[in-house]
Amino acid sequence: MKHLVVECPPSPGRSTCRSDFSPTCAGRSGGVVGLKSDLQVNLQKALAIAATLCLSACTIGPDYVRPTVDTPAAFKEAGDWKPATPQSPASGDTWWTAFGDPVLDALQAQVEVSNQNLRAFEAQFRQAQALADAARASWFPTINATAGATRSATSAATDAAGSAPPRNSFNLGATASWEADVWGRIARNVEAADLRATASEADLAAARLSAHASLAQSYFQLRAADRQKQLLDAAVVAYERSLKLTQNRYAAGVAGKADVAQAESTLRSARASALDAALSRSQFEHAIAVLVGKAPADFAIAQVDGPLPTAIVPVTLPSTLLERRPDIAAAERRVAAANAAIGAAQAARFPVLGLTASAGFRRSDIADLITAPSRYWSLGPTLAATIFDAGAKKAAVGQAQASWEQAVATYRQTVLVAFQEVEDNLAAARYLEAAAVEQAAAVAAAAEAETIAENQYRAGTVSYLNVVTAQATHLAARRTANDLAARRLVAAVLLAKNAGGGVAASAGR
Repeated sequence: MKHLVVECPPSPGRSTCRSDFSPTCAGRSGGVVGLKSDLQVNLQKALAIAATLCLSACTIGPDYVRPTVDTPAAFKEAGDWKPATPQSPASGDTWWTAFGDPVLDALQAQVEVSNQNLRAFEAQFRQAQALADAARASWFPTINATAGATRSATSAATDAAGSAPPRNSFNLGATASWEADVWGRIARNVEAADLRATASEADLAAARLSAHASLAQSYFQLRAADRQKQLLDAAVVAYERSLKLTQNRYAAGVAGKADVAQAESTLRSARASALDAALSRSQFEHAIAVLVGKAPADFAIAQVDGPLPTAIVPVTLPSTLLERRPDIAAAERRVAAANAAIGAAQAARFPVLGLTASAGFRRSDIADLITAPSRYWSLGPTLAATIFDAGAKKAAVGQAQASWEQAVATYRQTVLVAFQEVEDNLAAARYLEAAAVEQAAAVAAAAEAETIAENQYRAGTVSYLNVVTAQATHLAARRTANDLAARRLVAAVLLAKNAGGGVAASAGR
């Protein structure tokens, strides 16, 4: 095998010159399948001509330069948050373990194995790899083998009796063709295919990150529904006692019928809210089942008692965000692929230099087919050029340039959206934390007000309306606190997702 590589240093503003020449010759010695010396000489001459032309070969098209984006020095909504130490994203990143929930950890492990969206993206990535392999195959010759047998007759071939006996023809041969990448069309196609495969790999990473984040969100919302139902069940028990107390007072003649009706209304409203919380929990459980690749009928999560977990995810720096987010990486690789496609479209406007060869055996008698007298061969270069195509190739170049501009705009928009998402969840985390502190104080005050109202009602100094109002205020305050806790968890999950994963989380601040 001979391998010739010619590279010339690029001039400023010009494309990189490169030529790859990799012909392969193979044969066996002997009079049956070996090529004669004159064929070898012609082959060497043809290869020499192709190599000479390749010396001036250049890879046409613009050299890739990453599009510029405006990167802020820091996030506006970061407040006094401590920036995380930049790390390299990895497929084994388990950022959700910072929440310290073993049930969540076990569910996340099932996502990697059974999530069908991830299986689809994995297949898409393998497809992109196969397309890249197919593009690289254009560097090498294409060899085809043929074998055939025909029986024919012509009126010109007659014997003494005036008849035309049929003739047999047997052939066995091979053809080879190879294109010299004089203008770099193949090189640009290979470059574009490799970049698309890299972008598909980043798509897979983005899908994996999104699946884990969606599972964490659904799980924490399920836990919040559990907590909500616990609060409502406790309220139902308390309201049942209040209803019994009111009924006893009504029977003793110290309370009116309206007090009993209000107590019963409050109880039934709490029961209805508890059923609604159970509905929400069922729906979140069904969503989790789909994320782990199971049918909802075959999946269940046991109810967990106790408060929701807490975790704070520090945010990364804006400049690091561009390197961590897989969706940004995918968009940037597609810009590079579109840039290479411009070069491929430009190179397609130039003539194509190729080399074709064929050799084999042809005989009318199959017994004498593979013999020296039956051999034939041909060898020669080809040069193909389009004389007129009504501007089709020029239009293809324009299409490639427009696709590049679209990819650049998409990349920049992806970066802007990434900054927005981080800012949104930074603001959510910061303000929800302050709101949670205020709400905790509100819950304490509402509990005290409910106790006072119940004592006053028992003493007969206030009506039952005061008790109902205090009970409703206390329950609403506790439900709001639970909602805030769930929203803080969701914001922490989204912040980890928006930062590209891979950042360490702490248990508090």
